Amino acid sequence: MIKQTVADSFYKTVEELCKELYIKALKDLPPDVRETLQKAYEQEETETGKQVLSTMLENIKIADEKNRLICQDTGIPIYFVKVGNKLSVDFVQLEETIIKGCQRATVEHPLRSSVVSPFKRQNNQNSSGYRIPSIHYDVVQDNDKVEILMVPKGSGSENMSFLKMLIPAEGVRGVKRFVLDTIATQVGANPCPPYIVGVGIGGTADMCVKLAKLAAVTRPIGSQNPDPEMAAFEKEMFEAINELGIGPMGLGGLNSAIAVNVEHAYTHITQNPVAINIQCWPARRAKAILGADGKYELGY
Repeated sequence: MIKQTVADSFYKTVEELCKELYIKALKDLPPDVRETLQKAYEQEETETGKQVLSTMLENIKIADEKNRLICQDTGIPIYFVKVGNKLSVDFVQLEETIIKGCQRATVEHPLRSSVVSPFKRQNNQNSSGYRIPSIHYDVVQDNDKVEILMVPKGSGSENMSFLKMLIPAEGVRGVKRFVLDTIATQVGANPCPPYIVGVGIGGTADMCVKLAKLAAVTRPIGSQNPDPEMAAFEKEMFEAINELGIGPMGLGGLNSAIAVNVEHAYTHITQNPVAINIQCWPARRAKAILGADGKYELGY
């Protein structure tokens, strides 16, 4: 297979896009999130719940009109990068440009840098540091594009991350119990509901946590797992979580979750890991798809 060589301007375009995607994600909420919050407001039956959802919708409106950030938390920057196997890409140079774009967004906008070292809490004031931004790569077969999905992950939702190594004897019932007990007793109102609940099932411990993250932050609201069994699990958990009555911002109501997404993998015969990752109500993301010539399309 003959691979396409990227244009000289390709990496500079990637750098500029990674800068703009970070800023766009912080300001421009995806259409599926806007529509879901509007629908939640219309369906909410409690007065307090409607007031909270109305405030969220007003927040989005003001951010649009005044070109402001939707939330003050600029998050940990995450870039999900899919590279088509028909492209000849220098991954070292690609990563350097992604990091530089992230840094430029923070310095040039400017944005609050929310990234610090774990012990000394040193802040480089550019949203980057050792191993941050978090960059995830995937290679796509029979494809000649690069897709970059940028997600600024706030700490309020990221702090509500959980993993449990279940044993096969606990079965599907054990998975359901873990999800519902965790949402009811540990997550609750902490990550600004109504939120997206991402559930990872199977794989190894590290893979399971990543699957939960992918479920929470990369999938549009309304999408379903292509596996009918998993899609049915998503629906059941969505209904059960909303029956808990946590409600918008934890003040009670019908809308505790706006989506429950599941991603799964085969696992070991003696284990069944389950992970939870939450995305708060402003489920921020921005995407670009570009070709070898540097031409691109923006989206969510």
